[in-house]
Amino acid sequence: MREAKGKLLVIGFGPGAFEHITERARQAIEESEVVIGYNTYVDLIRGLLTNQEVVRTGMTEEVSRAQEAVRQAEKGKKVAVISSGDSGVYGMAGLVYEVLIEKQWDPETGVEIEVIPGISAINSCASLLGAPVMHDACTISLSDHLTPWDVIARRVEAAASGDFVIALYNPRSGRRTRQIVETQRILLNYRSPETPVGLVKSAYRDREQVVLTTLGRMLDHDIGMLTTVIIGNSATFVYHGKMVTPRGYQRKYTLDALEQQLELHERLQVEAEPWSLNAVISPENTLPQQTDAFELNPAALALEALRTLETKGIISGGYISGDQVPAQKMQISIFEVGVAPGIASKKFSARQMTALAELAGESGEMEYTPHHQIILRVPTDEPSEIVSRLKSEKLLVFPIGDVVQIKACDFCNLEKGEAIPVAEQLNLRMGGLKTPKEFMVGLNGCAMACYGAALEDVGIIFRKGAYDLFLGGKKTGRNAHPAQLVAEGIPAEQIVPTVERIFRQYAEQAHPNERFHKFFKRVGSVAGFQHREHAPQIAVDGVCGS
Repeated sequence: MREAKGKLLVIGFGPGAFEHITERARQAIEESEVVIGYNTYVDLIRGLLTNQEVVRTGMTEEVSRAQEAVRQAEKGKKVAVISSGDSGVYGMAGLVYEVLIEKQWDPETGVEIEVIPGISAINSCASLLGAPVMHDACTISLSDHLTPWDVIARRVEAAASGDFVIALYNPRSGRRTRQIVETQRILLNYRSPETPVGLVKSAYRDREQVVLTTLGRMLDHDIGMLTTVIIGNSATFVYHGKMVTPRGYQRKYTLDALEQQLELHERLQVEAEPWSLNAVISPENTLPQQTDAFELNPAALALEALRTLETKGIISGGYISGDQVPAQKMQISIFEVGVAPGIASKKFSARQMTALAELAGESGEMEYTPHHQIILRVPTDEPSEIVSRLKSEKLLVFPIGDVVQIKACDFCNLEKGEAIPVAEQLNLRMGGLKTPKEFMVGLNGCAMACYGAALEDVGIIFRKGAYDLFLGGKKTGRNAHPAQLVAEGIPAEQIVPTVERIFRQYAEQAHPNERFHKFFKRVGSVAGFQHREHAPQIAVDGVCGS
């Protein structure tokens, strides 16, 4: 008896709202036996799940998802691989095909595959902004984890010079903070700072945010992995809070007239379209008499294009003259990194400070932080050389952004050092890992806790040879409060695994940009530790005259 062939259903379910999921996507999820997807995506479609086996993975585990889907399908099962947006636009469809091809897949004899389209972010976000994608547009992902940055930069420049409406996917994350800055810099070489820009976060989801801004001011707003950035072209404008890119009808038609001057048979004639290719180059390779176009010459065309762009304020700095062409501006990346002399040590040596100053040079900068780190910002296209130099000076190097930070006291100038190995182990195993929001682990080496560990997301205080654990502190705001004491006397060999379990649950289950104290309150229990409602302080009016 021949074994039944399995089927792969690669599903794009759109932005996440049930009303924007296609009927075929609903049917495919319903008929599947196994559903495989990123944790957040599984949560978004949970209302459509019945008795399917669910395989959930983290954000960076796309390959394992695709491999598991193929394995399950080869067992004869119907497997749904889910992606938000469209599965074929930065989704799972291509990767599933690549895994099949690596296994010498034969469409005739192997598992069946069906790619089910959904609404991509460029479409869903555009609908919330108005009509910004009414003309030629492109999508560019700013994530350089899989694509070299110089390739992405060339694509941005090409799209900018071609006056495309541009949708930027994956614009910024905890570790990727400079790509959006460099992209803005490239675009400003071609477009006015007043070019309309739309920032849409979590389109059609609970935490939806829509912001209209400009190219010059877009970095003043919060931009993260769930944000899609839509940048208008030279004709895009904003009207009563709506971003609109004209298609060009106003060139040929009178938009406020009920009757058009052009008859139906006239609308496709050269006279009615003097800007068209047919008008510029006639069948005899000469210009039509009725156009006002200048002599057809590549240099003249280039000059006229430059003059037009400069008149509109899109570029500045002069025209091409003779054989002299302005030198192209070099795009230099800004490398940003945190530096410290150690987890316990807070003292920079003169040699280390000299090295930092040399690396910063005249064009870089150094910023000292409350966490006893120096943030070094250096214009460079060779960040690995910077890191090598820093490490050669015995300095620790940390990523900047929404990552795990291990913050330890100075252990009374290293005189109370029993807990230093735990601090160093925490940093080795967790420091710099990606988080939904900045995640601070504070460690104090004695019960005085003078370094404020009990105020952090996770606080660890060494006392009587063991560790007390605090969770969910909030250091800022009118409702600031200390963390909750959730356990006392945790042995040294258990404290690091315990903190790792807390972090894993937070990283897997937290909403994007959700701080740990809010997450702890929302879920009620983290790694077995129960949340207790914080009792706010009661303000008492003072006695008159006191």
